[in-house]
Amino acid sequence: MEYVISFIIGVILLIKFTYAQNGKVIKLPTPSFKSSISIEEALLYRRSKRFYKDLPLTTQELSQILWASQGISDSDYKFRTCPSAGALYPLEVYISILKVEGIESGIYKYTPEKHEIIQLYKNHKRDELYEASLKQEWVKWAPVVLIICASFYKTKARYGERGIRYIYIETGHCAQNIYLQCVSLGLGTVAVGAFDDDEISKILNLPKFEIPTYLMPIGKI
Repeated sequence: MEYVISFIIGVILLIKFTYAQNGKVIKLPTPSFKSSISIEEALLYRRSKRFYKDLPLTTQELSQILWASQGISDSDYKFRTCPSAGALYPLEVYISILKVEGIESGIYKYTPEKHEIIQLYKNHKRDELYEASLKQEWVKWAPVVLIICASFYKTKARYGERGIRYIYIETGHCAQNIYLQCVSLGLGTVAVGAFDDDEISKILNLPKFEIPTYLMPIGKI
């Protein structure tokens, strides 16, 4: 019963948070479903890359990365690019944009169903993210930093405490998708797990039911 109540409260909070988002909406370019590199090659060359050129990403590159992270891969059933326990999809992807061609810097949130991003803050908040991630330089200077968060109520409502395990597993699926997509695009990334959860939550003003699980800076190498 407690999980049902938690689920209902979570839905109410999610609706309130959604309606509070009234920033600029940017429709992303359609992602490509073919590439010049095979999945085997992407696996072979996948490495964590922490240092990036001082060059902006393109909107097409950002589109491709976000689609790989949580994009819709089945228009009928709304399945996404990475597996999710019970197809509940508790992950939310926020983006701190420092340098992307044609997009104003700031904090954005990805909307998979519409393949668009919505601006939450005009400030990219890199100094704060840098401090919250224990002063890791790649978080401060990367053109883009993805902040993966999870709505724990969604999975716990169905699976109880074991749902916590499923969420962290799912975060790993998402991160590997991003790694492989970056290899395909000639970009670099690194999965950052060392950060202050509470500080990240404050920086993004996350709803109470969301918890940050990973940071992934991305740039040209």
